[in-house]
Amino acid sequence: MSLCKKCNQTDENYKWCKVCNAKRFQQNFINWTSGNNDIDKIIQNSQLFANNPEKVLEWISYDRFYSIKYIAKGGFGEVYKANWIDGFITNWDIEKQNWKRICQNKDVALKSLYNSRNVTMEFLEEITLHHKIQDNFSIINIYGITQEPETKNYMIVLDYADNGSLRNYLDRYYNKLSWHTKLHDLWRIAYGLKKIHGEELIHRDLHIGNILYFSNYASITDMGLCKPANYDKLENTNTVYGVLPYIAPEVLRGHKLTKAADIYSFGIIMYEVISGLPPYHNLSHDKILAVKICQGLRPRFNIKVPQLIMDLIKKCLDADPLNRQTAGEIEFTLYKWWSWFDSQMELKKQIKEAEEINNNFLASKTIALSLSYETHSEAIYTSRLLDFNNLPEPKNSDDYYMQNDDIISKQFSESLQIDISLLDHI
Repeated sequence: MSLCKKCNQTDENYKWCKVCNAKRFQQNFINWTSGNNDIDKIIQNSQLFANNPEKVLEWISYDRFYSIKYIAKGGFGEVYKANWIDGFITNWDIEKQNWKRICQNKDVALKSLYNSRNVTMEFLEEITLHHKIQDNFSIINIYGITQEPETKNYMIVLDYADNGSLRNYLDRYYNKLSWHTKLHDLWRIAYGLKKIHGEELIHRDLHIGNILYFSNYASITDMGLCKPANYDKLENTNTVYGVLPYIAPEVLRGHKLTKAADIYSFGIIMYEVISGLPPYHNLSHDKILAVKICQGLRPRFNIKVPQLIMDLIKKCLDADPLNRQTAGEIEFTLYKWWSWFDSQMELKKQIKEAEEINNNFLASKTIALSLSYETHSEAIYTSRLLDFNNLPEPKNSDDYYMQNDDIISKQFSESLQIDISLLDHI
């Protein structure tokens, strides 16, 4: 706590007087516009009610960026990398009478939305909801809005993750990661998911491609489909948007998205971080896989996994949403394992046993610095519309949920084999 040098009121955050800063922002409203009243209101409201600099959104002229490079294309738009000349606001400089900024020439990501010159409610909702829950810790920062001058598409200005997605990071560094590091990464993701659910929101498209990895931590991104938990638009249909391996079986059958569906997605992410492998990477991501998932198929580990960790993953992947743990419960468990790692005697014992088994298994193999696996030509890890009719009622597979040892498990249990000729009638 400190006193504002101008109004002598107590600053809620160090060097950030909400009252004085709101007046300063308001006086500058006449000097800028996005060209869209709705976007202007979102930015203005963020500035008027910001309790700290992280909550400030800005209208950023496109000419304040340079070295703009295309990165990737998604379902709704494109992502670019750029350098932001000015950097972001930290506080008001009383002596110079202007905003103090840091991280000049900062790397940022510019996320465009196709045809957003005609701003949609979806674009506005993404900005609003993302801004509401961002925390500079586990959910990626959004700095403001800009507009590409040729296409007139609006773009969201975000933190740039130097390591790309968590999937990219695992491909490069998996064999260097300790169990402690993996637990830390999973805890950060669980913390972000707990925050999303705490605001009564559901992410709705949680997969490892939507987890970005910075120098030493992971953050959740792509809040485009994040909606209130009571949102029911386009629900109760068989059409779902997402990445098949991460979608809960009840959602594949057309049931309403819930927080528990996000938990299932997190369970798949846990599998991926622990194993290093994309889920079902050697299978076609089609209706056959959707049927098998509903019948109880889950990704198999090719390594020995500590039973405590295995049990948590199984709880997340239970076919019954009511049996899955909450984000808060998962976050607490992972924090305990990571933060008090040295005192977790049973977990450390299981990790030691797992490492001995895995090292013996790999003794005759050359351990590379990056993962090596083959991906099926029809294994699709980008979000898309999926429409599967008459899928079977979700159930757990005894083969997966009753066994205690998942090392080098066979790919499918006999109970999961399907007569493909029957699919025409499903």
